[in-house]
Amino acid sequence: MNSDNMMRKKALLTILLAVLLIQGISYAQTLPVGMPVLEDSYRREQLLGNRDSLISFTIRPLFAGDQLKSGMDTLSAENSLLKFKSRLSWSGDKAYFQLLPLSLQQQYNSLLPYDWNDGALIPAKGNQTQLSFGAFFKYGPLSVQLKPEYVYAENLEYEGFPSEQYDVVWAKYYQNYFNVSDITERYGEDPYSKLFWGQSSVRLTFDPVSVGISNENLWWGPGRRSSLLMSNNAPGFKHLTLNTSRPVQTPIGSFEAQLIAGRLENSGILAPQENRVYNGQSLYIPKRDDWRFLSGFVFTYNPKGVRGLFIGASQVSQMYHQDAGKRISDFLPVLLPFESIEAASIRDRYSSLFFRWVLQEANAEVYGEYGHQGKQFLSSFLKEPDRSAAYLLGIRKITPLNKRPGEYIQTSLEFTELQQAYIPEKGGWYTSSVIRQGYTHMGQVLGAGIGPGSNLQSLDISWFKGLKRIGLQFERYLHNNDFYYQMYNDPPDYRKKYVDMSAALSADWDYKNLVFSVKGAMIRSLNYQYVLYGRTPEYFHTGWDRLNYQVKFGLMYRF
Repeated sequence: MNSDNMMRKKALLTILLAVLLIQGISYAQTLPVGMPVLEDSYRREQLLGNRDSLISFTIRPLFAGDQLKSGMDTLSAENSLLKFKSRLSWSGDKAYFQLLPLSLQQQYNSLLPYDWNDGALIPAKGNQTQLSFGAFFKYGPLSVQLKPEYVYAENLEYEGFPSEQYDVVWAKYYQNYFNVSDITERYGEDPYSKLFWGQSSVRLTFDPVSVGISNENLWWGPGRRSSLLMSNNAPGFKHLTLNTSRPVQTPIGSFEAQLIAGRLENSGILAPQENRVYNGQSLYIPKRDDWRFLSGFVFTYNPKGVRGLFIGASQVSQMYHQDAGKRISDFLPVLLPFESIEAASIRDRYSSLFFRWVLQEANAEVYGEYGHQGKQFLSSFLKEPDRSAAYLLGIRKITPLNKRPGEYIQTSLEFTELQQAYIPEKGGWYTSSVIRQGYTHMGQVLGAGIGPGSNLQSLDISWFKGLKRIGLQFERYLHNNDFYYQMYNDPPDYRKKYVDMSAALSADWDYKNLVFSVKGAMIRSLNYQYVLYGRTPEYFHTGWDRLNYQVKFGLMYRF
């Protein structure tokens, strides 16, 4: 009898496995966040009406499928530079192996670190190189994407927060920044070399749900230059994920969602001049040497009958892993909006509401995001919506060139504001007196790369045709105004604001399997690091200004 039961169980298990293998679909390969040239081209194509209007582009990485090609698919033989087969298939394409693109990113900063949303690259002066390669394997619902990243940086010495600043300024900066975040100024004194898991994952995918373990970068929200909660500013982090692999259509509209639980690592690098003393006390306060547990969710809803409108919400929560107990709220606090004061006191929360409206008839999009830092999102929002808040607003318009079919002019504008309306006692967005590494991973912010207390205005004007693009970008980057108002508000000294003004020329081009990208930027730092030397009778006096040149070059080969 036991033998018969065992046989029945084995038969049922075999049938179930066969059903799963039959039902497994190809929505497993992903288009990595920040994939040069390809990722934004798909979003442009949606504005032109050439891509599925149900894809929100607010939860990334995007999954490859009938609605959206991955950009990593094998090209036809006549378009290939290298004449060999990079994809091998079995069992009628239910199982296959494919080489992923080989990509090289080169960056050079002449004087100071600059730029963000560059994943595993670090803020550094001098030359820096990132090499990415890999392969994808699929068998039924099981998929393995191995795409590691290697980074090498000269990491040359540069002047960070200046030694010449007064001791009281250093004390305030430690209180506002270094002691409440793990945002690394310089990654040691030697050249930097590190191999990352990169955009790698192992998944089980069943239409329309995918579950697995991943190290991929995530991007939540509608922003293009910034995201308040999750971006590719830092390297990817290890996480478990449960997410939709395509928009799920229902009688009331379509939905996309993701739930994650991950591990955030510390940089292990001390703040500069950690032995500095003020009023007999050391400025540096050691942080807990413990990794942090991160949980988060994001969902987007497209109401039925309102084409192109996406509204969504996201939330993340982090705590030291040694503080996690056995309560479900310790591991999935995002699912429990109400919790005890004791439980809330050992974690940080960030929440956001966002929208994106695609107007395909006008070849345009409008989007925005409101973020809040704190435990009680609803009550705080109703009482003081501008306290502990951050904002993002953007618009993009594509204009066809009537006399040149297939060619377009793109104009986009985006504003990000992290500066606090009320001067925070100890830091602002992405800093914390509870989780004193702040909202960071390996020394870089996980959200908007401009960092705590900063604001950004970005204007982009481009010509494009397919993947080919030539554009101009102008930006104003106001650094950490929270610190400025703490330090120089009584009386206010507007000369000491630290602002970067940048102008950049960039181009993308493709030829058969090859995709090129290049960018040259000139960045003028006005009153670098809030330093104003000399005292003159005139109010306006030149500060410590700096001129930095940046050159970026990218090359990708799609097998």
